[in-house]
Amino acid sequence: MNFSVSRDKEEALKIKMDSLGIKEADLEEKFIHSSKKGGQKVNKTSSCVYLKHKPTGIEVKCQEERSQVLNRFFARRILVNKIESLVLGRKAQAQKEIEKIRRQKRKRSRRAKEKMLRYKKIRSEKKELRRIPANGPDA
Repeated sequence: MNFSVSRDKEEALKIKMDSLGIKEADLEEKFIHSSKKGGQKVNKTSSCVYLKHKPTGIEVKCQEERSQVLNRFFARRILVNKIESLVLGRKAQAQKEIEKIRRQKRKRSRRAKEKMLRYKKIRSEKKELRRIPANGPDA
C-alpha cells in the first residue's frame, strides 16, 4: 500500500487493520465521480472512493480530497474506526463529545443544588467573620 502519506501514518493504519483482522482481500473498492466542489478536476476524474468490508457489510464513501490516493487512505482509516467501534463496543468520539456537553448542560439535581448552596453559605459566613468593623478594629 502506498498512499502518498507519511510512512508513520501508513504503518499505524496497517497495524490497526492487522489488530482488528481486516485484510485487503476483504475490502471491495470502487472509484466514482465526486459530487463535491473541486470544479472540473473532480468532474473529470473518479476521485471518490467507495469501500465495503465484506464480512461486516460496513460501507464507507470518502471524497475529502481531490486526490484519489489520499481518499483511499482516508476511506480505509474511516472504515477501520467504524469497525473498531463495532468490534470493541466503543462509542464514537463524536458521540462521546455530545454526551459530555449534554451532561454539562444538564440541570442539577435538588440534592446537588442544596449541597452547593450549603457550601456557598458556609463560605459567606467565613468571609463575614473576616470583615473589619466600619469604626475600626478597636471599636
